[in-house]
Amino acid sequence: MKLFATTLLLTAAAFAQDSISNPLTTVSKNIYAIAKNDILRSAEKVPENLWSFQPTKEVRTFGQLFAHVADGQYEFCGAAQGEHVSKDVEKTAKTKAEIVPALMEAFAYCDAAYAKMTDANAPQLVSFFNMRITKLGAMDFNTAHTMEHYGNLVTYMRLKGIVPPSSEPRQPAATKK
Repeated sequence: MKLFATTLLLTAAAFAQDSISNPLTTVSKNIYAIAKNDILRSAEKVPENLWSFQPTKEVRTFGQLFAHVADGQYEFCGAAQGEHVSKDVEKTAKTKAEIVPALMEAFAYCDAAYAKMTDANAPQLVSFFNMRITKLGAMDFNTAHTMEHYGNLVTYMRLKGIVPPSSEPRQPAATKK
């Protein structure tokens, strides 16, 4: 128990220090973490038999949306790092068993990009869709893109009677089981 408490205190202290020394990137990373959490929790909630659900023939299926979000992580976080990474998850992975690990790997790629980012290097310009934008701008675009497709997923989940993660009732920490 003492080790847990010590670890918790050190983690909190490190977070507080990072918030002070890198407030821009810390806030960006925290908002990205919300998007990541909503997507991963959605992937858990949607049963395998619904991954092929497509409300109309003009839009992606559940599975294609999750795979598209995975591809976006590489595209946008790669740009922030000056890399071009393409995994083509949407073209190659079709089942929940294939897409969920690919999605987790894609988010880990962005986590690593955030780990390297500081307020000092965040304003550096990178190539992004034939433009020059800041590294932090590329990362924030990723979060916006992720949340755009989370919005699609929310609609799909509602159509199928699934409560989206961001709409679940929140309990105070002391009452959570």
